[in-house]
Amino acid sequence: MRREVPLLITFITGVVFALSYFIPGGWLGQTERVFGDWITIVQAFAVWLGVLNLLKISLIKIQRKEHDWGYSVVIAVCLVGTIAAGMYSGFAPQFESFRDPETPFNFIFRNIFAPLGATMFAILAFYVASASYRAFRARNREATILLIASFFVMGGRVPLLDSIFMPIIDGTFFADFAGWIMSYPVTAGQRAIAIGIALGIMASSLRVILGIERSHIGGGN
Repeated sequence: MRREVPLLITFITGVVFALSYFIPGGWLGQTERVFGDWITIVQAFAVWLGVLNLLKISLIKIQRKEHDWGYSVVIAVCLVGTIAAGMYSGFAPQFESFRDPETPFNFIFRNIFAPLGATMFAILAFYVASASYRAFRARNREATILLIASFFVMGGRVPLLDSIFMPIIDGTFFADFAGWIMSYPVTAGQRAIAIGIALGIMASSLRVILGIERSHIGGGN
């Protein structure tokens, strides 16, 4: 019964959400709202479960002095400190909300979290540049087409090519050509990828609803 009950709940919930999308309103709409509220409640408990699990793993690594346990100290201190700052900011009488600009929680968000996020995206830019360099190497026909298209897109967006060839070609030929590439070939490729993703999501959802995929309850397929 430990597996049958979760599978039954998953089946009923999935069928209700699927039918309510095509048949809005009525008892299906009310049932969808109730299920949506329960999903929010479960998500809230899941967040706390993840936080406690992260704190437990970090404390175990610190206690055992495992490899890179210093990072676990940083994680535990930042986690507990941010939660304490958020709780204080939310319940202190001098603050209306923990989102107020004067709260310690907002100070941590603006001066620690936001700069760290910007740093992470800045590091990702170097990985994107490295991956682009490897992808743009003309090893085959597809890579050559990608290289040529990227050359015209980057040169037309700047616009570098229009400035270089201005004495020869009047107007914004390369900028217009880059716009054509982004509007038609790139859009067609993006829509094909989106259709493939949608079909994959539908297949995965049907496997979960019908009980074929059981990894979410700790069992195999």
